[in-house]
Amino acid sequence: MKTRRFVMAGVMAALLAGGAGTAVALGGDTSATTAAQQRTGTPAAAATEATRLATAQAEAVAAAQAAARGPRVVRPYEPVEIGQGAKMGLLPQGQQNYVVAWNDYAASVERAKGLVGDSIRPNSLSGGVNTDGDDVLFTGAFRTHTVPARITVRIGDGAVRDAGMLKLPGNPGWGTYHLDAAGEGPLVETVRVTAYGPDGAELARLAFDPAPAGGR
Repeated sequence: MKTRRFVMAGVMAALLAGGAGTAVALGGDTSATTAAQQRTGTPAAAATEATRLATAQAEAVAAAQAAARGPRVVRPYEPVEIGQGAKMGLLPQGQQNYVVAWNDYAASVERAKGLVGDSIRPNSLSGGVNTDGDDVLFTGAFRTHTVPARITVRIGDGAVRDAGMLKLPGNPGWGTYHLDAAGEGPLVETVRVTAYGPDGAELARLAFDPAPAGGR
């Protein structure tokens, strides 16, 4: 049986941008190395210069890709498959009002129409955890002045994973995120959710610890 635990948290407003890792592949094109060697005069210095140039190019590409990402725009009440048989839908009624349903999605939407939603603070995130054995499904909402280009989820010291994002048409000032982490449970370490703007700057962050065994 699915168990949903919703964690609400106001978070710090925009902080300094976090660094993004880059991968650099060397080889094939030697033009950068040749040009660098002409400037530096030694093969070792030329290799260092070529690596620097390649890293700068990779960072520029990563920044451009991040700027191109963003939430998927969906219609009000539109059911979106988010993994593990769950559907997510965003409602225009209320504030940060959305549903996550495994059964009878239409009925869940009708019930939510009478709710005000989650009125979270500006530049903040909310978070929820749905667990079924070792399968984990993260869901939550963002309310930020800038639409996030990227939202990541990290469990403890594990890998940083990109969450999917949804928003309603126009500029509602909020949206949702979701991450299917099947097989990642049971959760025993701190979960960190971070939203980034198109320029890579950190917009908001949320950290919470999973509930102890037994859900208490």
